[in-house]
Amino acid sequence: MTRNFLAGFAYLLLAPLVGALLAGLDRRITARMQGRRGPPILQPIYDVLKLLAKEPIGVRRHGHFFVFGHLVFMMAAGFEFFFGGDLLIVIFAFALASVFLVLGAYAAHSPFSHIGAERELLQMMAAEPILLLTAMGFYLANGSFRVEYIADHPTPALFLLPGIFAALAFILTIKLRKSPFDLSTSHHAHQEIVKGLTTEFSGLSLALVEIAHWYETIMLLGLFYLFLAPYPLAAVLLVAVVYGLEILLDNTSARMKWQWAMKSSWTTASLLGAINLIVLYYWMGTTP
Repeated sequence: MTRNFLAGFAYLLLAPLVGALLAGLDRRITARMQGRRGPPILQPIYDVLKLLAKEPIGVRRHGHFFVFGHLVFMMAAGFEFFFGGDLLIVIFAFALASVFLVLGAYAAHSPFSHIGAERELLQMMAAEPILLLTAMGFYLANGSFRVEYIADHPTPALFLLPGIFAALAFILTIKLRKSPFDLSTSHHAHQEIVKGLTTEFSGLSLALVEIAHWYETIMLLGLFYLFLAPYPLAAVLLVAVVYGLEILLDNTSARMKWQWAMKSSWTTASLLGAINLIVLYYWMGTTP
C-alpha cells in the first residue's frame, strides 16, 4: 500500500515535468525532421509559465470551472492508475476529464471552439471503445482489473494481447491529437480551425489545458508499459518506440477527415481488439 501511494503521488508531482520534457523533445525532433533547428526542449515549460503570468480573460467564467475539472479528473485518473487501482475506474475518469474539456469549449460563443468541441466528441467516440476493450483484454489475460495485479503478472500481456496492443497504438494518435487525427485541436499551423476547442482559452485556462495534456500523455504511455511490465527495461524501450513512431507518423501524414477517423477506428482497431478477445477467451477456456 505504501508503495502504491508513493507511485501515485510521484505521478502527481513528476508527470507534468516528464510530460513537458516529452513535449519539448517532440518539438525538437519534429523541427529536425523538417530541417529546422527547433525550440529548446524546455520551451513547453516556458510557454506555460508565460500563460500563468497573463491576466485571465474569458467570455464566460464557468468555462474556467470546466477546464479546472478537466485537469482534476485527468490527475485523478492517472493517480488511480499509478496507485495500482481499478483500470475501469481509470478509463471512466479519463473519459469524464475529456467531457469537461468539451463543456469548456462549448461555454464560449465561438464557432471555432464549437467545431472543435464537436470533433473532440467524435474522437472520444472513436477512441473510448478501444480503451474499454483494452481493460477487458487485461482482465481476460490476468483475471483482474487492478493495475497492480496486471503489472505483477509473470506473463507479459503483450504475448497474449497483440491485437489489443495494435488497437491501442492506433487510437493513441487520436488521444495525443497528432496527424492524421489532429481534428479537434493541434499545435500545428495547418489546423484549419485555428486552435479548435481551445480557441477561446487563454492565460490560466490554457495553461491548465496544457498541464492536463502532459498528465494525459504520461498516463497513456503507462498503459503501454503494462504490456511488458514484468520486464521494466523492455517496457521502457517499448514506450519509447511507440512514442517515437507517433512523432514519425505526425510528421509524415496529412490530416484526415473525421469520417475516416471513425471508420478506421471502429473497423481496423476494433476488429483487431475484438478478434484478440475472442481468441483469448476460448484459449483461456480450453487451457487447464
